[in-house]
Amino acid sequence: MDLAKGTEEVEVHTLIFFKNKRKGQLVTCDLINNFLIAFRITDSLNHVNLASQKTYMFALNQENSVANNFLAELRDTSIQQDRLRFRANLRRLGSLLAYEISKTFSFEKRVITTPLADTTVPLIHDEIVLIPIMRAALPFYEGFLEIFDQAGAGFIGAWRVEEGADVEAVLNYQAAPDLTGKTVIVIDPMLATGKSLVKTIDSLMSHGQPGSLHLASVIAAPEGIEHVESSLSMDYHLWTCAVDEKLNDQSYIVPGLGDAGDLSFGSKL
Repeated sequence: MDLAKGTEEVEVHTLIFFKNKRKGQLVTCDLINNFLIAFRITDSLNHVNLASQKTYMFALNQENSVANNFLAELRDTSIQQDRLRFRANLRRLGSLLAYEISKTFSFEKRVITTPLADTTVPLIHDEIVLIPIMRAALPFYEGFLEIFDQAGAGFIGAWRVEEGADVEAVLNYQAAPDLTGKTVIVIDPMLATGKSLVKTIDSLMSHGQPGSLHLASVIAAPEGIEHVESSLSMDYHLWTCAVDEKLNDQSYIVPGLGDAGDLSFGSKL
């Protein structure tokens, strides 16, 4: 395909969206308020240096896979009331996104010894820190932890406060290690307004400047994506399983899935 100057031509495997900031220009304008460009790459992210891009977004459901089944069960009102199954599907999607994110990491070749011979393999070199926004993110986070089982962790407590038509995010708990130079993955299943995510990232900067920042969600709304883009000055990569249509008047994602925290753990006072 032909792309504007400053991008690269590649083939089809995984759909990647990102904003081209190298030349300060947008390449296509057909998705989410002119924010994103889209192209596909072959069997490896190594065909284009995505890690060098300041901002890009990956949407898992743009290619048909078993992830569609997990997403459908999370959304389906006849299935989602089974809390055990709901949490399991969040974990599964967390593991799938973790796998995709790992393709952008730096790798270092190391020699290992098998029963038959020595062999050289590329292994992840990044120091990873996972930071879920509680409580809804906990099952989603467990899926990431199954893949990055040696990762450090931090935790953010946040909730939404509705004041008429306005929705604000309040943070009441934060625990995180030193993030300086680390590969940080902030995990929040529902990217609705984007306010809690932006407040979380601003708060985390007191723990040091990450080497790279990844934002992971199950479902994102265009309004939340736009708010994050307009509010964050630092580089980041946004990963989601699906981009939905819009927010409703109560700032819930449509079609969405409802309240992920309540569906995972029960209603709260």
